[in-house]
Amino acid sequence: MATVFESLSVSGSSLPSLTFSRITASSISSVSSPRSSAKLPHCKGLKLRPITANRFGGSVSSSSRLARRSGRLVCEAQNTAVEVSSINDANWQSLVLESESPVLVEFWAPWCGPCRMIHPVVGELAKQYAGKLKCYKINTDESPDIATRYGIRSIPTVMIFKSGEKKESIIGAVPKSTLTTSIEKFF
Repeated sequence: MATVFESLSVSGSSLPSLTFSRITASSISSVSSPRSSAKLPHCKGLKLRPITANRFGGSVSSSSRLARRSGRLVCEAQNTAVEVSSINDANWQSLVLESESPVLVEFWAPWCGPCRMIHPVVGELAKQYAGKLKCYKINTDESPDIATRYGIRSIPTVMIFKSGEKKESIIGAVPKSTLTTSIEKFF
């Protein structure tokens, strides 16, 4: 039978000492409301102290400080994600083979776990090399002809094309430094 405790024991000089007391099945059945059966300590949340001085020595109230700070809050993650465009059989020729700049293509599939690991890395590279390198991704389930043409047997595979020719192939979820080293060969 599971034991329910009525209170919690906490040791410490500044905290009150509480003891365990066992509640039995017979004592629970005699209580009319389930809420009144357990008496646990109640916490009302964090207590905020007013700020009396800011870092420049001036007096600032806590409400104006919080209001001023809330205007500066910015989500840093919004600048890290870059959308890598998807390509398919229809636009492969024009976007990859006829491109004047080097092109990085990620061969992936939605069911592939390592592919999901390398997506953010390819996104970071697209942002880092914006204007110098075009980055695309191609779903091998939707475009099996291209995957077959380039001998893709394992995904994720990242290929680098320059002047319409395959120059480099990296297989697996590799670190960003490995991809950067391969990209830097073509600049």
